[in-house]
Amino acid sequence: QVQLVESGGGLVQAGGSLRLSCAASGRTNSNFGTGWFRQAPGKEREFVAKMWSGGGAAYADSVKDRFTISRDNTKNTVYLRIVGLKPEDTAAYYCAGTFSWDNYLGAKFDYWGQGTQVTVSS
Repeated sequence: QVQLVESGGGLVQAGGSLRLSCAASGRTNSNFGTGWFRQAPGKEREFVAKMWSGGGAAYADSVKDRFTISRDNTKNTVYLRIVGLKPEDTAAYYCAGTFSWDNYLGAKFDYWGQGTQVTVSS
């Protein structure tokens, strides 16, 4: 029903910045929550940030100083702006969505994109 497609990843130098995009198609005209996650090689998936439509944002403590989530409802797209990239930010980044407020609060999402790779070099 809902398709999420990430883009914007790439290879960047430490200290650089990226803006990741998550474009949604399908039925997203009601309240909809979107989250960003990342997964580094050999590690578990890690929560990064989330935002409910018309609401505020929440971030993991490890990224809140450098990551900003935003949403453009006219384009049906959610963004993740990353500044001051560090090598430890290297991971596949995924966006996810849910229509459930309860699931959103628990960072449990029903729809997932395929991911976009971010690689940070020194």
